[in-house]
Amino acid sequence: MRPAFAFLLAATATPAFAAPPQVHGFASLALSPQGDQVASVESTESPGNSTITLRSVRGGKVLRSFDPCRSACSLSGLTFASDGTLAWLERDRTAGTMMLAVDKNGKVRTIATVKGIAQTPRFSPDGKRIALLVTIGAAKEAGAAQAGVRQVGEIGEKSDEQRIAVFDLAAGPIAANAVKPVSPADRYIYEYDWTPDGSGFVVTSALGNGDNNWWVATLDAIDATSGVVRTIAKPKTQLNFPRVSPDGKTVAFIGGLMSDFGSVGGDVWTVPFAGGEPQNITPRARLTVTSLVWTDGTIRGTALRGDQAGLFSASSDRADGFGWSRPASLSAGDAKAAWSTNGQTVATVAQDFTHAPAIFAGPVSAPVQITHENDAISPTMTARSISWKNEGFTAQGWLLAPLGADPTKKAPMITIVHGGPSAANTPYFGGGYSDLLDAGYYVFLPNPRGSYGQGEAFTAANKRDFGGGDLRDILTGIDAAEKVAPIDDARLGLTGGSYGGFMAMWANTQTNRFKAIVAGAGLSNWVSYYGTNGIDQWMLPFFGKTLYEDRKAYEDDSAVNFITRAKTPTFIYVGERDIEVPPTQSVEYWHGLKDQGVPTSLVIYPEEGHGIRAPANSVDLRRRTLAWFDRYLKPVQ
Repeated sequence: MRPAFAFLLAATATPAFAAPPQVHGFASLALSPQGDQVASVESTESPGNSTITLRSVRGGKVLRSFDPCRSACSLSGLTFASDGTLAWLERDRTAGTMMLAVDKNGKVRTIATVKGIAQTPRFSPDGKRIALLVTIGAAKEAGAAQAGVRQVGEIGEKSDEQRIAVFDLAAGPIAANAVKPVSPADRYIYEYDWTPDGSGFVVTSALGNGDNNWWVATLDAIDATSGVVRTIAKPKTQLNFPRVSPDGKTVAFIGGLMSDFGSVGGDVWTVPFAGGEPQNITPRARLTVTSLVWTDGTIRGTALRGDQAGLFSASSDRADGFGWSRPASLSAGDAKAAWSTNGQTVATVAQDFTHAPAIFAGPVSAPVQITHENDAISPTMTARSISWKNEGFTAQGWLLAPLGADPTKKAPMITIVHGGPSAANTPYFGGGYSDLLDAGYYVFLPNPRGSYGQGEAFTAANKRDFGGGDLRDILTGIDAAEKVAPIDDARLGLTGGSYGGFMAMWANTQTNRFKAIVAGAGLSNWVSYYGTNGIDQWMLPFFGKTLYEDRKAYEDDSAVNFITRAKTPTFIYVGERDIEVPPTQSVEYWHGLKDQGVPTSLVIYPEEGHGIRAPANSVDLRRRTLAWFDRYLKPVQ
């Protein structure tokens, strides 16, 4: 139940509060194979002001900056070929097309135009071809968090298909009507990697509905010419980041309980390319691997350990493979770090609650900050990491405080539960909480059991226990926050989206500790949810059985079955076309509160999916959220 970014079950089940102004952005970061240049899509908040900028890794000097579509499109998908050729995607939303373009020695040319959407361009090992994931004639944006198509006519009979297309760089531009994917039409390709000889790909894929079936995807090989599919393995985990060893004999991937659509986390697994049973090579690591590459014979990537995000190596001499790290969030292209071919140089965009984004690059042992466009931007809060013990677990979270908060004056606090369920609250500049902090609220972001950051056993600790141990961890975390900050326990608020929305609804039936609640895209009835949502496969690893085999397990975690206990005023919101958590879940909960005489309000935002994205709707949501908390948590003047 998570959106494609960090927007729903994962880090994005949070109201979209205002962001700090004029932050210089670095997106789609790529590193040249030689490790001497980084490329990124750089922008400020000024509309239409985006460029592709190339910088020197040593010092960050701008080597070249250009806008290939003159602000008439959006840019993404930067990637380098072995000879330094740079490729990217240009999206024209008005025309409904995406164009694949390349730049070699300052000469830009179009490779292909796709009628629909596309992502993840990758050059073949010899640099003569380029592959691309395409959804021709897409009915919706890729990912289950996006607004779904209207449910009219005969439903469930047609789904978007994301397939691999391959283009010869020596050929002329390919028109939209001439794009011919190589992978089969019945198979949704999530991620892919070229084999070292360029003859094909290793992919994660599934038959049928791509939004739903990532949780039952297989690891497959696909021939780049014929499109013939061979299954390598059927892992018992969800899988991400398939990567082939340089000798072509082994495939590595991230396997986890729930790991998809932009919120990846799990252990590193390997399996012979010829096929076999996957083996977990990090079974005891007390961290969560979040991205993966295979360079120079070494499996590398990024990981989250407690409050630290950092670089990871499966063959490191460190016990857990964890290297350079920061209490920050990392990002780069389609992973969280970009690596040179020899694996010795790395680049990433780092940011935290009080430091705006900056590119860090250099040796893997100690990359340094090479951009400084955001250095003068002042923080909007103070932040500290806190940890606490509960029932044999050690949980971690973030406590944010308003700038200049009086340490002697009691203040209200809002707890924000992340989506997922498997995900984590991690630092982002401003964090999106300015409205609350400016209004004098402390903000608490817990990572209870079920979260990333402490290994798969911790992530799996809420299986068949939604709203049990994880809620107790959250409540214990609030106790810990109150020990280090002047929090008024009589003025606590709770919010979250997706899984965080479930927790907000559920907590209302389990405790009276919160005095105001805001629930976004929450689940109130797991029984009705099972039969009406568009991603039912994600629930099986958590509940163990289908609803029809174990109805009681679903009933026991349904807030509507305990609605007579609910006393806390609750504002509810959801997107009209949410397929991850349909609006009926919010309507059902709102109806129950109304029937019990509990103060409540429900807003269904038109045309929205799993997350409120339209600017006007986002502004309205922020206004309503702050007004709701002010109404019940601020003293009468």
